Amino acid sequence: MGRGNRLTRLDAFTKTVEDARVRTTTGGVVTISSILLILFLIISEWRDYSRVIIRPELVVDKTRGQRMDIHLNITFHHVPCELLTLDVMDVSGELQVGVHHGIIKTRLSPQGQPISLTAVNLHADVAEHLAPDYCGNCYGAPAPPSSKKKGCCQTCEDVRDAYAAIGWAFERGEGVEQCEREHYAEHLDSMRNEGCNIAGDLKVNKVVGNFHFAPGKSFSSAQLHVHDLNQYLNTDAKHTFSHHIHRLSFGPQLPDHVPQPAIPALAGTPYYQSKNPLDDTPHFTDQKNYNYMYFIKVVSTSYLPLGVSDNDHDGIAKGAVETHQYSVTSHSRSLMGGADPEHAHAINARGGIPGIFFSYDISPMKVINRETRSKSFVGFLTGICAIIGGTLTVAAAVDRGVYEGVLRVKKMHHT
Repeated sequence: MGRGNRLTRLDAFTKTVEDARVRTTTGGVVTISSILLILFLIISEWRDYSRVIIRPELVVDKTRGQRMDIHLNITFHHVPCELLTLDVMDVSGELQVGVHHGIIKTRLSPQGQPISLTAVNLHADVAEHLAPDYCGNCYGAPAPPSSKKKGCCQTCEDVRDAYAAIGWAFERGEGVEQCEREHYAEHLDSMRNEGCNIAGDLKVNKVVGNFHFAPGKSFSSAQLHVHDLNQYLNTDAKHTFSHHIHRLSFGPQLPDHVPQPAIPALAGTPYYQSKNPLDDTPHFTDQKNYNYMYFIKVVSTSYLPLGVSDNDHDGIAKGAVETHQYSVTSHSRSLMGGADPEHAHAINARGGIPGIFFSYDISPMKVINRETRSKSFVGFLTGICAIIGGTLTVAAAVDRGVYEGVLRVKKMHHT
C-alpha cells in the first residue's frame, strides 16, 4: 500500500460525491442566516479585541527628589486682592512667602464681575520719576532686600516689606511719605468691597506641607508664621473668607475614562478635565474671624497609555502621564471660640488666623493605571475560529433536523 493510501486512511474530512448531495430551500435559508450571524459575531469579537481597558495596580512609590505642581482656581467673594497673601511651607523648611510667580489675581466687583487682571504684587513701580540720589526713609525698620536701592525704601511696598520683616504692624500708611505719594490708603479704600479670584500654579516639594490664603503681609516671629491682620480686622467693610473652589488639582489630570476612584481611599489640568474632590466646592460664612482647613491625602498616580512599558528610571515610566489623585477632609471653625455648631459636644479653641488652609500629606503608595487590551491577538484568532466552527456546526444540526422532519412529514402524507 502506497504512502498516499496510508494518508487517505487518516482523512477526517470525508467527502460525498456531487450526485449524492441534496440542496434544499431551507438549507439555503440556514446558510444565509449562518453567514450573517458569523459576520455579526466576528465584528463583535473585533470590537472586543480593540477595546482598551484600564487595569489599576497599587505599588510602593519609588520616586524621590521630585517637585509637585498644584493647579488652583479659587474665588474669594468678600476679600479684595490687595489684602490676600499666598504662602507655602513644608517640613523640609522651605518657605515661600507672598507667592506671585505663576499666580494671577482678578479683581471682582461686589456683584462678582471681573474688573481687571493683575499679578499678586499690586504695587506699581511709581518711583521711576524720583531723583537719582533719592533714598526713601524706612521709618525705623531695616531696608528690605527686595528694594531697588540698597538700604532705602523707595516705595510704599518697600516700607510694608520692611515692617513685615521685623514683625511690625502696618496701618494705612498715614505719615509715610511713600504711601501718601502713591495714595495707598485711598487705593485700599476703593477696593474694600471687592472680591478676588486667584488662579495659577504652584511648584512645591513632594513632602508634607501646606499652602494657605490669609489677609495681610506675612512674617515669621519666634518660629511662628503670622500675618498682619490690621487692614483686615480694623475696618467697617464686611470682609469674610467665603469662597468657591473652582479647581484644585495636584499635577495633570487623568483621562476621563480612568475609573474614579482608582483605589477605595480616593474620590474622584492642563491635560484633561476629570473631576477632583474639591472642584466646584463653595463655602460661605458671615463671620470675619473664621477659617477653613482642608486636610488632603495625595497619592501619586501614573497613567500608562497602550504600548508604554513600565521599565522606568527612578520610578517614572517614559511616555507615562505622571500625576496625583487625592482624598480630602475639611473642617471650619470660628476663631472666637465657643461651641461648635456642627458638633454638639465639641468646643472650638479661641485664636488663630482667618483664611483658608490646605495641608497635604504624601502617601507612600502609588497607583498605576495601565491601558491594556481586553484580550490578546491569539485569543482574538481563537475566538474567530470558535465562532465559525460553532456556528457552522449548529447550522448543520438545524438543517439536518429540518430536512429529516420534512422527509417524515412527506412519508406520512404518502401513506
